[in-house]
Order: sequence, then structure tokens, then C-alpha cells
Amino acid sequence: MAEHYLLLKHVHQISAGLSLVLFIIRGLWMMTGSGMLRRTWVRVLPHVVDTVLLASALALAWTIAQYPFVHGWVTAKVLALVVYIALGTVALKRGRTLRVRVTAWIAALAVFGYIVAVAVTKDVVPLV
Repeated sequence: MAEHYLLLKHVHQISAGLSLVLFIIRGLWMMTGSGMLRRTWVRVLPHVVDTVLLASALALAWTIAQYPFVHGWVTAKVLALVVYIALGTVALKRGRTLRVRVTAWIAALAVFGYIVAVAVTKDVVPLV
């Protein structure tokens, strides 16, 4: 059980790190108007990484018996994830102006930081 948990945890942490790095790079490319954003691998790889991230999150929740809408810190992570996804969509696709996109990108990074802080502390208000 412990080995299974540790493997899931490492897969989750690595995929979270990769997801963050890819989001930062795509945001920088968005701000500079780079044509890299149109490359197939740039459009596909983040979805693959995020799928692994979500699958490992679900497997971890089941393994440690900590479920959204039952345990506060897991609920906070799930709700923050929804906000992160919405902000990321505005930042990389739906924002009408560069200012709106950059603002959404920065806000999404802050939400990502909150998600990580909640995960580390297992507390809904991790910085207090």
C-alpha cells in the first residue's frame, strides 16, 4: 500500500510540476505573440499531462480515502482547480485583450500556488 501511494504521489507531483511549467511557457509565448502556440505538440502535450494529473489525483483521493465535498481541503483543491481552469482558458484562449489575458494568467498562477499550498498543509486556509 505504501509503495502504491508513494508512486501515485510522485506521479501527481511530477505531472503538477510539468503542468505548471507548460502553463508558464505558454503564457510567456502568448505575451510575446509567439507562433509556438500553434504547434501541434504545444496544443496536445498540456492536455496529456493534465489528464495524468487528474487521473493521479483521483487515484490518490481514493487511496487515502479523502474525498471532495467530504474533506474540506480536498474540496478546496477541486473548487480552486475549476477556477484555475477558467482563468487558464481566459489567459490562453478567450481573453479579448492582452491585458485581460495577462491578468488572467497571473491570477491562474496565484490559484495554482493556492492549490499547492492546500495540498502541502491539508488546510483550506494554508497561509494563516
